[in-house]
Amino acid sequence: MVLMDKDSVKEALKKVKESSKKRNFKQTFDFIINLRGLDLKKPENHVEVYANLHYSKGKPVKICAFVGPELKEEAKKVCDTTISVDDFDKYQKDKKLAKKLAQEHAFFIAQATVMPKLAQVFGKILGTRGKMPNPKAGCVVPPKAALQPLYDRLQKTAVIKAKTQPVIKCSVGIEDQNEDEVIDNIITVYNSLIHKLPSEQNNIKNMLLKLTMGKPVEVK
Repeated sequence: MVLMDKDSVKEALKKVKESSKKRNFKQTFDFIINLRGLDLKKPENHVEVYANLHYSKGKPVKICAFVGPELKEEAKKVCDTTISVDDFDKYQKDKKLAKKLAQEHAFFIAQATVMPKLAQVFGKILGTRGKMPNPKAGCVVPPKAALQPLYDRLQKTAVIKAKTQPVIKCSVGIEDQNEDEVIDNIITVYNSLIHKLPSEQNNIKNMLLKLTMGKPVEVK
């Protein structure tokens, strides 16, 4: 496995900052990885990795919990939005409400016992957006789970996915964030991905870094 060179990432980060105009909002650093040599028509070649970063991505993300009575109070204390199984019917009747929920939240946690009903009510809307509660990310939990550690971990989780197009894009920080933190996040994403690719670095065509409104710069 070829390790990522920290100095190369630092150089790319410097170029991205120099070439980007100042905007009236905090821009996000996007790390883009173009893949090659993977037939994504075959499900076994799909990429789906949840990387646990050491540092924040700079902006908090909203997390919603689908729960039964056992986890309702815990979820209300910890998560941004809590949907009780008793309220599922409301969303089944109003698809706009369900779509708004999907749009506003980055991650969805589910109590394992409500998963069958959840799949029935929200499956189509969350599934097409790749946001169904995922056991790989630890998002399907038992009825007596402690949600705070999971919530905190998801705030630092980068979703690395490629299922239809051979390109991965994930947020790794914001422009005024400590440079070393952003560099560490980029390297963590790379290391998490490389282990999952059948030909490791040979499945990577190139890697780019950009700010939200800026031009991409290649990471060598």
